[in-house]
Amino acid sequence: MIREYNPMFSLLGRILLAALFVPAGVSKLFSFAGTVNYVAAAGLPQPQLAAVIAIGVEIPLGLALLVGWHTKRVAGVLAAFTFLATLAFHNFWVMPEAQQFVQQLMFWKNAAIVGGLLMVASLGAGEWSWDGWKARQTAQA
Repeated sequence: MIREYNPMFSLLGRILLAALFVPAGVSKLFSFAGTVNYVAAAGLPQPQLAAVIAIGVEIPLGLALLVGWHTKRVAGVLAAFTFLATLAFHNFWVMPEAQQFVQQLMFWKNAAIVGGLLMVASLGAGEWSWDGWKARQTAQA
């Protein structure tokens, strides 16, 4: 088993990752019509359903990641969601030349986020989390 030397880093990493998802989901919720239009403009089918799914993933799973609840599964789902959203919305290779630079930056930024989420999915939430607390409770029982 990997020994965690600084649980503060795991906590800070989860906070920073959650800070991406929760506000994005809340923004989508409170500007739902704009979100639906954005999804439709990307050419995705069922833009209303896609917007609801995005909100349903970003807010609750972002909060679960924040507190470290079922973290490995949550991080895996968020990684898959982010990967798919990246392919759908930052496909710089088919965009007009004027948009390619910024979209390529967004694509690789999201790829790095997916990498961070995969690390969390692999290593878990850390000691300072709901999962860590539950593990300690189980070990004491």
